[in-house]
Amino acid sequence: MNNNQAQQNNAIPTYQVVQFQELIGRLFQCCQERMQYQSDRFDLPDAELRCLQLFANERYLTPKGIAHKMNVVKSRVTRIIDGMVRRKLIQRVKDPEDSRITLLSLTPKGQDKLNEINSFLEGIHLEVLSQLAPEQRKTMLNNLELLKASMEAVKELMV
Repeated sequence: MNNNQAQQNNAIPTYQVVQFQELIGRLFQCCQERMQYQSDRFDLPDAELRCLQLFANERYLTPKGIAHKMNVVKSRVTRIIDGMVRRKLIQRVKDPEDSRITLLSLTPKGQDKLNEINSFLEGIHLEVLSQLAPEQRKTMLNNLELLKASMEAVKELMV
């Protein structure tokens, strides 16, 4: 840590660091609880649910791409994909340009499930935002953008 960062860190009161840690921990716990609720509601293991959501803006994904996006090893992705194929949520398709590559795409059942999940999430997020006055929403969203940028900047330092 350089001297400038040390001076900045010394200016931050300990109680604010503790409060920030507690708030981030509680937000993370709320997100985990929502993910568990979603898994139960949609009768999908958490990993399959998260994998399904990766297809939101993608026509095809590869196992390697899924592994990278989910930050898991390829063998774990194989198990996730096998489960989703068994549930008829995704299908394996050979790449027309390279038969060695397997592409994965949503089935109609998978697209329906993804739409159902996205509708649920939209409702949850709408409900959260409805708890705030319009000006509070604007402030909160701006502060979340700032938090995201700060967290991404720190993440870059860790690499």
